[in-house]
Parts: sequence; C-alpha cells; structure tokens
Amino acid sequence: MATNHLEQLVAEWYEFKGYFIRRNVKVGRRERGGYEGELDIVGFHPQQHHLIHIETSLDAASWAVREEKYTKKFEVGKKYIPTLFKGLELPTDIEQIAIFLFAAKQSRTTVGGRRIMLVSELLEEIFHTLRSQSIYKNMIDEQKPILRTLQFVAEYRKHIFSALYGNDIGLSIE
Repeated sequence: MATNHLEQLVAEWYEFKGYFIRRNVKVGRRERGGYEGELDIVGFHPQQHHLIHIETSLDAASWAVREEKYTKKFEVGKKYIPTLFKGLELPTDIEQIAIFLFAAKQSRTTVGGRRIMLVSELLEEIFHTLRSQSIYKNMIDEQKPILRTLQFVAEYRKHIFSALYGNDIGLSIE
C-alpha cells in the first residue's frame, strides 16, 4: 500500500499507542468511477473508545489552499469514518488533526476547522515516550521500522549528539 514517510510514522505511532489503524482509505465510491475522497490515517482505540482521523502534509501550499483542501477532507472523513470499523461500537465524536511539516502556528492553530499539529510536536511526543522505552527491555517490533529507528536514536542520543555537536553543545542529555 503506497504511503509517504510521514503517514507511515503516524500510523506506526498510533498502532504503538493501541489504535486499530486504517491507512489511505478510499471512501465514497462514485457511480461513474472514482471516490469522493481518501483518508490518510483513521484510528480507533477500543479501550479509550477514541476515534481519530489524521491527514498529513509535506506540502508548502498557501493557507487558503490548505483551508479548502482540509475542510473537504475532514467533512468527507466525518461522513464515512463511521462505516470503516464494521462490528465495533464507535464514538460519535471524531478527533481530526492535520499534521504539517512546513507550517508555523504563530498565526493559526486550525485548518478546516480542526487542530494543526507540527511534525516537530509529533516528534516531541514520540521521543518523550521513547526516551524511557529501553531497547534492551522493550524493543519496538520490526513491523514498525520508523518508530524502531527513532527508539534507537532515543537510546543512543548521547552518542548521536556527540557525533553531531562534539563537546560544543552545552546541553545535558539524559
């Protein structure tokens, strides 16, 4: 299944957190062919009874273009997500997030009426958890190669920072 690096990382992260994940789901089949939309990541956490829809972006489009695009994506998501996990009782509320690589949140925190998350914030969340997940006691499984790589980075952060910055950095890396 074709996916980009950021979508893969997000899917791995939410699977690691206990979500059942659907990726790149085409929804709203049209009679004359094609689909109404495609949803990047949709996840359901059965214990937390939480439903999440995440759209990722590596684009550098204007906010006007993004506003139009993500309004449509999130509306299509709300319409079709309830049908994606047949047999499971889903919550009616769907958390929807747009994750951007190229963006800043000084002037806006939403797009399409939903929350914006920056890739830097996602990585901060991931590393906050992984810094206490020793590879010696609890290695992430091989089905999550990007997350496992980040776990290695977290485990060997002192060596990595030393290689990158030498002794010039002046940071305490615990």
